[in-house]
Amino acid sequence: MKPICIIAGAMEPEWVPVPRAGDLLVAADRGLAHLNRLGLAPHLVVGDFDSLGWTPEGGHVIRHPVEKDDTDTMLAIRTGLARGYRDFVLVGCSGGRPDHAYANWQALAFLAEQGAAGWLLGQGMAATVIRNGRLDFAPGHEGVISVFCPGGRAAGVTLDGLHYPLRDAVLTSGFPLGVSNQFTGEAAAVSVGEGMLLVMWELAAGALPEQLLS
Repeated sequence: MKPICIIAGAMEPEWVPVPRAGDLLVAADRGLAHLNRLGLAPHLVVGDFDSLGWTPEGGHVIRHPVEKDDTDTMLAIRTGLARGYRDFVLVGCSGGRPDHAYANWQALAFLAEQGAAGWLLGQGMAATVIRNGRLDFAPGHEGVISVFCPGGRAAGVTLDGLHYPLRDAVLTSGFPLGVSNQFTGEAAAVSVGEGMLLVMWELAAGALPEQLLS
Protein backbone atom coordinates (compact mmCIF):
# COMPACT_ATOMS: atom_id res chain seq x y z
CA MET A 1 0.00 0.00 0.00
CA LYS A 2 1.26 3.45 -0.92
CA PRO A 3 2.20 5.96 1.79
CA ILE A 4 -0.73 8.32 2.26
CA CYS A 5 -1.40 11.70 3.79
CA ILE A 6 -4.53 11.44 5.94
CA ILE A 7 -6.31 14.74 6.60
CA ALA A 8 -8.96 15.03 9.31
CA GLY A 9 -11.35 17.93 8.66
CA ALA A 10 -13.89 19.86 10.68
CA MET A 11 -16.80 17.40 10.52
CA GLU A 12 -17.13 14.38 12.79
CA PRO A 13 -15.58 11.55 10.76
CA GLU A 14 -17.25 8.16 10.53
CA TRP A 15 -13.79 6.65 10.88
CA VAL A 16 -10.15 7.60 10.47
CA PRO A 17 -7.56 5.23 8.96
CA VAL A 18 -4.88 4.46 11.54
CA PRO A 19 -1.62 5.71 10.04
CA ARG A 20 1.07 3.16 9.25
CA ALA A 21 4.79 3.73 9.11
CA GLY A 22 5.41 6.30 6.38
CA ASP A 23 1.91 7.81 6.50
CA LEU A 24 1.28 11.41 7.56
CA LEU A 25 -1.75 12.23 9.75
CA VAL A 26 -2.70 15.92 9.61
CA ALA A 27 -5.41 17.61 11.67
CA ALA A 28 -6.99 20.56 9.86
CA ASP A 29 -8.21 22.95 12.57
CA ARG A 30 -11.20 21.32 14.35
CA GLY A 31 -10.06 17.97 13.01
CA LEU A 32 -7.73 17.95 16.02
CA ALA A 33 -10.69 17.67 18.40
CA HIS A 34 -12.02 14.64 16.51
CA LEU A 35 -8.62 12.93 16.51
CA ASN A 36 -8.24 13.60 20.23
CA ARG A 37 -11.59 11.90 20.90
CA LEU A 38 -10.45 8.90 18.87
CA GLY A 39 -7.14 8.71 20.70
CA LEU A 40 -5.12 9.45 17.56
CA ALA A 41 -2.16 11.83 17.76
CA PRO A 42 -1.59 13.79 14.51
CA HIS A 43 1.89 14.29 13.16
CA LEU A 44 0.95 17.86 12.19
CA VAL A 45 -1.81 20.31 13.12
CA VAL A 46 -2.61 23.00 10.55
CA GLY A 47 -5.06 25.91 10.50
CA ASP A 48 -6.17 29.24 11.90
CA PHE A 49 -8.01 27.44 14.75
CA ASP A 50 -11.14 29.58 14.61
CA SER A 51 -13.40 26.53 14.52
CA LEU A 52 -11.34 24.60 17.07
CA GLY A 53 -11.81 27.44 19.55
CA TRP A 54 -8.33 27.27 21.05
CA THR A 55 -4.77 27.34 19.75
CA PRO A 56 -2.71 24.17 20.23
CA GLU A 57 0.99 24.46 20.97
CA GLY A 58 4.06 22.51 19.99
CA GLY A 59 6.55 22.09 17.22
CA HIS A 60 4.04 20.11 15.15
CA VAL A 61 1.57 23.03 15.01
CA ILE A 62 1.50 25.24 11.88
CA ARG A 63 -0.65 28.30 12.56
CA HIS A 64 -2.07 30.52 9.83
CA PRO A 65 -4.01 33.82 9.97
CA VAL A 66 -7.80 33.75 9.82
CA GLU A 67 -7.86 36.01 6.74
CA LYS A 68 -6.30 33.89 4.00
CA ASP A 69 -7.08 32.46 0.56
CA ASP A 70 -6.80 28.76 1.46
CA THR A 71 -9.24 26.79 3.55
CA ASP A 72 -7.72 24.82 6.42
CA THR A 73 -8.16 21.64 4.37
CA MET A 74 -6.26 23.21 1.46
CA LEU A 75 -3.50 24.29 3.86
CA ALA A 76 -3.22 20.68 5.02
CA ILE A 77 -3.10 19.46 1.41
CA ARG A 78 -0.34 21.92 0.52
CA THR A 79 1.57 20.78 3.60
CA GLY A 80 1.36 17.14 2.51
CA LEU A 81 2.38 17.97 -1.06
CA ALA A 82 5.39 19.91 0.22
CA ARG A 83 6.45 16.78 2.12
CA GLY A 84 6.31 14.65 -1.01
CA TYR A 85 2.96 12.86 -0.58
CA ARG A 86 1.01 12.06 -3.73
CA ASP A 87 -1.99 10.17 -2.30
CA PHE A 88 -4.38 11.90 0.09
CA VAL A 89 -7.31 10.59 2.13
CA LEU A 90 -9.72 13.25 3.39
CA VAL A 91 -12.08 12.35 6.25
CA GLY A 92 -14.41 14.64 8.15
CA CYS A 93 -14.58 16.77 5.00
CA SER A 94 -18.10 15.97 3.77
CA GLY A 95 -21.49 16.98 5.09
CA GLY A 96 -22.10 20.16 7.05
CA ARG A 97 -22.06 23.41 5.12
CA PRO A 98 -22.62 22.88 1.38
CA ASP A 99 -20.08 25.56 0.47
CA HIS A 100 -17.33 23.79 2.42
CA ALA A 101 -18.32 20.44 0.87
CA TYR A 102 -18.03 22.01 -2.59
CA ALA A 103 -14.69 23.54 -1.67
CA ASN A 104 -13.41 20.08 -0.75
CA TRP A 105 -14.51 18.68 -4.12
CA GLN A 106 -12.54 21.52 -5.68
CA ALA A 107 -9.58 20.46 -3.52
CA LEU A 108 -9.77 17.03 -5.19
CA ALA A 109 -9.54 18.78 -8.56
CA PHE A 110 -6.55 20.78 -7.32
CA LEU A 111 -4.78 17.55 -6.38
CA ALA A 112 -5.51 16.05 -9.80
CA GLU A 113 -3.99 19.14 -11.42
CA GLN A 114 -0.84 18.57 -9.37
CA GLY A 115 -0.58 14.99 -10.64
CA ALA A 116 -1.62 13.69 -7.21
CA ALA A 117 -4.72 11.76 -6.10
CA GLY A 118 -7.25 12.72 -3.45
CA TRP A 119 -9.89 10.45 -1.94
CA LEU A 120 -12.70 12.04 0.06
CA LEU A 121 -14.47 9.51 2.29
CA GLY A 122 -17.67 10.00 4.27
CA GLN A 123 -21.44 9.56 4.42
CA GLY A 124 -21.14 6.14 2.83
CA MET A 125 -19.43 7.53 -0.28
CA ALA A 126 -15.98 7.89 -1.77
CA ALA A 127 -15.08 10.66 -4.20
CA THR A 128 -12.06 11.42 -6.34
CA VAL A 129 -11.16 13.49 -9.40
CA ILE A 130 -9.31 12.05 -12.38
CA ARG A 131 -7.66 14.16 -15.07
CA ASN A 132 -6.87 12.82 -18.55
CA GLY A 133 -6.89 9.31 -17.11
CA ARG A 134 -8.72 6.21 -15.99
CA LEU A 135 -10.17 4.76 -12.77
CA ASP A 136 -10.57 0.97 -12.63
CA PHE A 137 -12.84 -1.05 -10.33
CA ALA A 138 -12.43 -4.77 -9.68
CA PRO A 139 -15.40 -7.13 -10.02
CA GLY A 140 -17.79 -7.33 -7.11
CA HIS A 141 -18.75 -3.69 -6.62
CA GLU A 142 -22.40 -2.92 -5.92
CA GLY A 143 -24.42 0.25 -5.54
CA VAL A 144 -24.47 3.70 -7.08
CA ILE A 145 -21.67 5.45 -8.95
CA SER A 146 -21.98 8.98 -10.36
CA VAL A 147 -19.66 10.79 -12.75
CA PHE A 148 -19.62 14.57 -13.17
CA CYS A 149 -17.63 17.12 -15.10
CA PRO A 150 -16.52 19.51 -12.32
CA GLY A 151 -15.75 22.37 -14.67
CA GLY A 152 -15.90 23.28 -18.35
CA ARG A 153 -15.86 20.25 -20.60
CA ALA A 154 -14.64 16.65 -20.37
CA ALA A 155 -14.14 14.85 -23.71
CA GLY A 156 -13.59 11.21 -24.53
CA VAL A 157 -15.58 10.01 -21.51
CA THR A 158 -16.06 6.24 -21.48
CA LEU A 159 -17.90 4.19 -18.86
CA ASP A 160 -17.34 0.43 -19.08
CA GLY A 161 -18.98 -2.32 -17.03
CA LEU A 162 -21.71 -0.06 -15.62
CA HIS A 163 -25.48 -0.31 -16.02
CA TYR A 164 -25.50 2.78 -18.26
CA PRO A 165 -22.40 2.68 -20.48
CA LEU A 166 -20.93 5.59 -22.40
CA ARG A 167 -18.44 5.57 -25.25
CA ASP A 168 -16.29 8.58 -26.18
CA ALA A 169 -18.90 11.01 -24.85
CA VAL A 170 -18.64 14.65 -23.82
CA LEU A 171 -19.73 15.77 -20.36
CA THR A 172 -20.11 19.40 -19.35
CA SER A 173 -20.47 21.16 -16.02
CA GLY A 174 -23.95 22.33 -17.03
CA PHE A 175 -25.75 18.98 -17.28
CA PRO A 176 -25.60 16.00 -14.84
CA LEU A 177 -25.71 13.21 -17.41
CA GLY A 178 -23.57 10.88 -15.30
CA VAL A 179 -25.58 10.92 -12.08
CA SER A 180 -26.97 7.71 -10.51
CA ASN A 181 -25.30 5.04 -12.60
CA GLN A 182 -24.85 1.58 -11.06
CA PHE A 183 -22.23 -1.09 -10.75
CA THR A 184 -23.16 -4.44 -12.31
CA GLY A 185 -20.79 -6.69 -10.38
CA GLU A 186 -18.44 -6.86 -13.36
CA ALA A 187 -15.09 -5.12 -13.64
CA ALA A 188 -15.75 -1.45 -14.40
CA ALA A 189 -13.78 1.58 -15.54
CA VAL A 190 -14.28 5.32 -15.86
CA SER A 191 -11.96 7.17 -18.24
CA VAL A 192 -11.60 10.65 -19.72
CA GLY A 193 -9.40 11.60 -22.66
CA GLU A 194 -9.28 15.34 -22.04
CA GLY A 195 -10.50 17.15 -18.95
CA MET A 196 -11.50 16.17 -15.43
CA LEU A 197 -14.16 13.94 -13.93
CA LEU A 198 -15.48 13.92 -10.37
CA VAL A 199 -16.31 10.28 -9.59
CA MET A 200 -18.43 9.38 -6.55
CA TRP A 201 -19.45 5.88 -5.49
CA GLU A 202 -20.83 3.98 -2.52
CA LEU A 203 -18.17 2.78 -0.07
CA ALA A 204 -18.76 1.54 3.45
CA ALA A 205 -17.17 3.29 6.42
CA GLY A 206 -13.95 1.55 7.39
CA ALA A 207 -13.01 0.71 3.81
CA LEU A 208 -10.36 2.37 1.69
CA PRO A 209 -10.72 2.67 -2.09
CA GLU A 210 -9.20 -0.37 -3.73
CA GLN A 211 -7.06 1.89 -5.92
CA LEU A 212 -5.11 2.89 -2.80
CA LEU A 213 -4.41 -0.71 -1.83
CA SER A 214 -2.54 -1.70 -5.00
